[in-house]
Amino acid sequence: MLQKTVGIVLHVLKYNDASNIVDIYTRENGRVSFLVSVPRSRKSAVRSVLFQPLSMIEFEADYRPRASLHRIKEAKSWCPFRTLPYDPYKSAIAMFLAEFLCRALHEEAENRPLFAYLEHSVRWLDECESNFSNFHLVFLMRFSRFLGLYPNIENYRQGCFFDMLNACFVSSRPLHGAFLPPEDASRIGLLMRMNYETMHLFGMNRQERSRCLSVINDYYRLHLPDFPALKSLDVLKELFS
Repeated sequence: MLQKTVGIVLHVLKYNDASNIVDIYTRENGRVSFLVSVPRSRKSAVRSVLFQPLSMIEFEADYRPRASLHRIKEAKSWCPFRTLPYDPYKSAIAMFLAEFLCRALHEEAENRPLFAYLEHSVRWLDECESNFSNFHLVFLMRFSRFLGLYPNIENYRQGCFFDMLNACFVSSRPLHGAFLPPEDASRIGLLMRMNYETMHLFGMNRQERSRCLSVINDYYRLHLPDFPALKSLDVLKELFS
């Protein structure tokens, strides 16, 4: 059945000389894998340049019941980027977040609030002109809501530990090893208060930003089964240092 929809590109894998497998988070069907023919002419209905990390595309696909791969027939840009592919810092963020989402999102079902969050975030990153160094930190913290992993910060008091396993603050050191000491725990509340519009007001040096990113990554790895080490994580840390 042919269906027109929109989606955000997460990952591209070469399948053979004639086709690629593209993972896309779609508005109507959640995460879906598509078979995309490698174009052999400039007049092709599907161009490879469309499938960059976090690209937003509008496309028509042939959905087959019980099939693991569906074929894209036509595709075009849904939201042409103005800066994201051309700014090395934004491109690094996009590459990291696309890899993260590819590992974290497995839901093959409609989730309009999540799709709206992803769309808004990608558009904001492309349109902002400066002060986006903390963007990925804010994105990851707020994304945790959609996975049911949002930390409980109600009981925070100065000197508390953060129990990463139970996602809450505690007054004494947990018996297990998955916790943050008070110095690191105090940054959780800071991160939770940030949003895209206000994040530039929160002072954070390179070491603090790198530490926060490592902690957030460890938090997701602790709660998501088989969540691997991300190859783009070190690239992002290096670029912002």
